Amino acid sequence: MHKALISAATFVLAGLSGPAVMAHTQALQCGHALLTPGKKASGPTTIVVTHDGRISAVKKGYVEIEDAKLVDLHDKFCLPGLIDSHVHLTSQLGPKGRLDAVTNSDADWAMNAVVYGRRTLMAGFTSVQDVGARGDDTIFAVRDAINRGDIAGPRIRAAGQIVSVSGGHGDPRHGYAEPVAQALKSPTICDGADDCRRAVRDNIRKGADLIKITATGGVLSNTAAGTEQQFFDDELQSIVQAAHFMGRQVTAHAHGKAGIEAALRAGVDSIEHGTYLDKDTIALFRQHDAWLIPTVLAGATVVDMANDPHSFLPEPSRIKAKEVGPRMLNMLRMAHEGGVNVAFGTDSGVSHHGDNAREFALMVKAGFTPMEAIKAATVMAAEHLQMSDQVGTLENGKWADIIAVDGDPLKDVRALEDVDFVMKGGRVYKDK
Repeated sequence: MHKALISAATFVLAGLSGPAVMAHTQALQCGHALLTPGKKASGPTTIVVTHDGRISAVKKGYVEIEDAKLVDLHDKFCLPGLIDSHVHLTSQLGPKGRLDAVTNSDADWAMNAVVYGRRTLMAGFTSVQDVGARGDDTIFAVRDAINRGDIAGPRIRAAGQIVSVSGGHGDPRHGYAEPVAQALKSPTICDGADDCRRAVRDNIRKGADLIKITATGGVLSNTAAGTEQQFFDDELQSIVQAAHFMGRQVTAHAHGKAGIEAALRAGVDSIEHGTYLDKDTIALFRQHDAWLIPTVLAGATVVDMANDPHSFLPEPSRIKAKEVGPRMLNMLRMAHEGGVNVAFGTDSGVSHHGDNAREFALMVKAGFTPMEAIKAATVMAAEHLQMSDQVGTLENGKWADIIAVDGDPLKDVRALEDVDFVMKGGRVYKDK
């Protein structure tokens, strides 16, 4: 029953409304097309997009469509718009981050999301899941403005503010003088099972499409509290139960083995990072049919930052980055070999927005084929985000979220790092 409630509510809340109605039908003629990642790519293909921004037909060869506007992509490789399951659009890690936390207004955070959202779209990512935003309700306003067609950006499924325990990884108060710290306290900080239910319900009231929790410590929190479990089991269970009752999925930031496993036993739907998983953890993933969003790019990014002699990271974060970051590639290799459901996710906001596609090469390095990596960012991510009936493949009735690149990404996945053409919902946003 709870899974049915989640599916029904997510369809309404996942940001699936389309752009303003197009004035004409379009015919995209692609030199090659990967219509359904995981299946064989085709040669010359014509994709017909109707005035409402949806795909109405897919035809072999270059087909002339009466009264349709031709979009000539004869020298391009077309594929579905990419999906990033883990971004933070309201911010980007940098030397001013701690200052920004006490000087930025909610309007500043929202404007960041507008800029970074457009940058993400231009990189070929037409849908994202934002799993932790700065400011009060800012990401919901940006999400809704994109859905109305007021601004350019990817479809956003948003968690809003992160649910965390006092002093936990998601608590923004670390390292500030007490008067400043109290001003920064988030309403989604909770302690005890009842208070955590309250935090979940309040976040949903404000507009959250899903609930994001920090089940373990993390690298970038300015505290030497490690990377293991931080919620008690009864708190985790109360969060999942409250969220599922209200038709929302729960995803958990989790690095340490015990914390990952506690979150999985509590019934979370997905794990972000998963650094210290092992064969027993993998068995739990499979038992609970849970998803892993690996964010290997974030691991590589923080290692580079920690090794920089002029690093702006505080000392606790530098220590944790050097411990956690190097483990993430092997973690993904183990998860892949163990048959865990993997959906593409980068933690962009740690890495630079717009560089999301760099994750693909890391996935291949961890043992994925280019096809498997692309499938993780399309078919699998759409399933994870409960959007499979709308995006993830190029089929009749789905949104015309279509990108095109030079070269063949099935031979060299780095081709996706330079996207030439971006269409979202039938509207062309980029055409080199």
